[in-house]
Amino acid sequence: MIENWLLELLWAVGRFFLHPLFYLFFLLTLTYGYVRIKRERKSFHIRVEDLYHELKFTYTKGLLAGVVLSVLLFALGVSLPFGTIVLLAIITAIIGASLQLRWFSSAYTIGLTFLIVSLLPVLNKEWVNDFFVGISDTSYIALSLLAGLLLVTEGVLIFRTSHQKTSPSIIKSTRGLPIGIHQANRTWMLPLLFLVPGGELVSPVSWWPVLSIGGEPFLLLFIPYFVGFHQRVQGSLPAESMKTTGFRVIWLGVIALAIAVGSIWFTPLAFVAMFFAIVGREFITVRQRMNDDSAAFYFSKRDKGLMILGILPGSPAEKMGLQVGEMVMKVNGYAVKTEEELYQGLQKNRAFCKLEIVDHNGEIRFAQCALYDGEHHELGILFVQDEKKWETEAV
Repeated sequence: MIENWLLELLWAVGRFFLHPLFYLFFLLTLTYGYVRIKRERKSFHIRVEDLYHELKFTYTKGLLAGVVLSVLLFALGVSLPFGTIVLLAIITAIIGASLQLRWFSSAYTIGLTFLIVSLLPVLNKEWVNDFFVGISDTSYIALSLLAGLLLVTEGVLIFRTSHQKTSPSIIKSTRGLPIGIHQANRTWMLPLLFLVPGGELVSPVSWWPVLSIGGEPFLLLFIPYFVGFHQRVQGSLPAESMKTTGFRVIWLGVIALAIAVGSIWFTPLAFVAMFFAIVGREFITVRQRMNDDSAAFYFSKRDKGLMILGILPGSPAEKMGLQVGEMVMKVNGYAVKTEEELYQGLQKNRAFCKLEIVDHNGEIRFAQCALYDGEHHELGILFVQDEKKWETEAV
């Protein structure tokens, strides 16, 4: 029996790499990277991260979360018919074509799948069951539990990784003044393991799967499930804003999951859980936008010092440990409030750079490094430019 399970697990891994979404998101993440680079070049005439940044992020940052969630799904014995998994993949692909990453939230992808499955009895079309094999046997309980678990996972991913290396750019305010913003366009690939009715495996114990699949033989299926996130920040530091969003999504998922657990004894609660997840996720997005729009611009010209909007990777600024949101007050002992003054300060000592920085806590610290030929004007810092020069290169 062990040999059968190991062989089926190998087949499951093979099916994972045959899944169309695994390759579709190669193209989508490259597209997202291309759009980001165009936006950054428009603002600074230079890109921040390379074209493959989104690709590497998508296929690495969600692996551990996917493995942990797969173990939990397997322990519970959560099963979905093959047709339901196909429907979920089609919905994901359609959303992907829109390039609107926020719709990749599990609240929406699982929610749409849940809605269509619940409407199938009304449609009563024979071809639907022929194409989406077994979809009429989908468990509402399993889908609602899955949505809750995925929302919690989504919140954890947002909290831990969404703020890493966000993309800076410059826009005009309603008064026509240049302001800096940061954007996070994120996707995470989660490798998820499901039990699918119709295989040859049989449970070795009577109490598992916990969420019964009617005693049918089943197979193991790994699928690449993609979670998406978009957030624009102009009124605070990216990390603060996105961690707050992640925390809210975690709690939304916990509450939705609790309601879904109740559906094990009272099935209509599965519908309540899905409705709560969809409405709650949209509310979190709208609230964040409203709060951010009403806040004072964080990345804007100041009376004293230069606000750091971005740091180029591998640059002297990164090596000095400078961070987005800090203020450069002095360069080589000279006070600065414009890029011209910063450049002039750098010329005072072509072989060495010493910066006086005000950090996020309002405390003064010093950063310094040696400069080599050709680097004296390329610290790799992005600032909000002067009103008449806000489309210039990085300093």
